[in-house]
Amino acid sequence: MDSSRPALLVLVRHAESARNLAKKGSVYFADDAARQVVRGVPDHLIDLTADGHKQAEQTGHAVRDRFGSFDYVFTSGYARTDQTAEGVLSAYPAAERARMRVKTDLFIRERDPGFAYDMTTAEAEAAFPWLNEYWQTFGGFMARPPGGESLADVVGRVHTFLNALFRDHAGQKIMIVTHGGTLRCFRFLLEGWTYAQAQRWPSGQSPANCGITTYQDTGERLELLDYNQVYWTVGSA
Repeated sequence: MDSSRPALLVLVRHAESARNLAKKGSVYFADDAARQVVRGVPDHLIDLTADGHKQAEQTGHAVRDRFGSFDYVFTSGYARTDQTAEGVLSAYPAAERARMRVKTDLFIRERDPGFAYDMTTAEAEAAFPWLNEYWQTFGGFMARPPGGESLADVVGRVHTFLNALFRDHAGQKIMIVTHGGTLRCFRFLLEGWTYAQAQRWPSGQSPANCGITTYQDTGERLELLDYNQVYWTVGSA
């Protein structure tokens, strides 16, 4: 078998975070009351909710049962991915866990949300009245939030990460704990998506908290085995 790629990639979106809960799936906060619990907390310091910790722990038991141990576990270094990885790995006995190396890689962090990070919908519309038309013109893959990154920008750093992964971890089992937007960039690269495919998640396919996406080496490529498998039973999807 060609050993120029990892044997197994298991991508995990982080568990439910405090910001996920406060925004309830919206781009911006509904109002000032909704954002109060996380206002002023930078993205890399946003914690998991109590349900999020339980999601990670429940997911860990399913991941261990299905895949066994890993050679390396990568996180973005953001609090919510570190805490998710910790919850998943808590399912492993100490001896198994000691053999798995956990590493942080800034290249797989979430896209930079830009200046509207802490804004309500009304504030963002007042500050950037042209934004909706711009977004409609360029689409969800190419458009950049004001002061932030497009998903196309994120693809560049995920590509760098994957190049190093293929070079340094061929034949190994790898788990990657990352973010929803970044996960779309992984799929764009690993599955050869077109720009049109990457514009938005297909209906009903937005990645769930602790959703599991799996690729296995076939000897010719990394093939998608399944996407967005959910193993937890607590909290919101």
